[in-house]
Amino acid sequence: MARKAKPPFNPKAFLAKTNGRRTISKYRRNQIVFSQGDPADSVFYIQKGKVKKTVLSEQGKEAIVAVLGPDEFCGEGCLTGQPRRLATAAAMEDCEIMRLDKETIIRVLHDEPAFSEMFVAHLLARTIRVEADLVDQLFNSSEKRLARALLLLANFGKEGKPETVIAKINQETLAEMIGTTRSRVSHFMNKFRELGFIDYNGAGTMEVHSSLLNVILYDQPQIKR
Repeated sequence: MARKAKPPFNPKAFLAKTNGRRTISKYRRNQIVFSQGDPADSVFYIQKGKVKKTVLSEQGKEAIVAVLGPDEFCGEGCLTGQPRRLATAAAMEDCEIMRLDKETIIRVLHDEPAFSEMFVAHLLARTIRVEADLVDQLFNSSEKRLARALLLLANFGKEGKPETVIAKINQETLAEMIGTTRSRVSHFMNKFRELGFIDYNGAGTMEVHSSLLNVILYDQPQIKR
């Protein structure tokens, strides 16, 4: 009797189901997923919500080094032999996140080409994003950096329809993301609102319009300082 063919591996289905080595947890806003210095023994997959990664220097200065959203991985440094977390990951809004222990993700990367392809695509996208962030920090004004940060938070440029409404995010966080002061962020946010690029809604949420791209793409006189 012929053996029944094994169904093709589905990475999305794999990342939606739990077992002893794959667990899903809910995190509230500002709740820590892992902390800088913790043992690096697992990888996290964000199913819902946004997570920020921050690094704290020996002098006590904190900086946001990445903001991650749905369908992105976090903590993958453990796969390169990193013994401790180099950053802290915290929920920026209510999140649902899967934790995969190191052995499990190494096994599935080895055994399932479909998962490996998905994971490599994630790593390449992150590398491109890091390079773009570096260029942004080196060459763009704080006004353009803020516009880009807001557009990225709203998922402009990613596959699918942008999420034009951003959950509550304070100006201190935005200032940390782009490397400037809160007063500068406040100045530019007021300007963006006056020009119709953003709107504030109820409960502290913000709506980002595609016209904000003008700050990045065009040197229009009405948006210069």
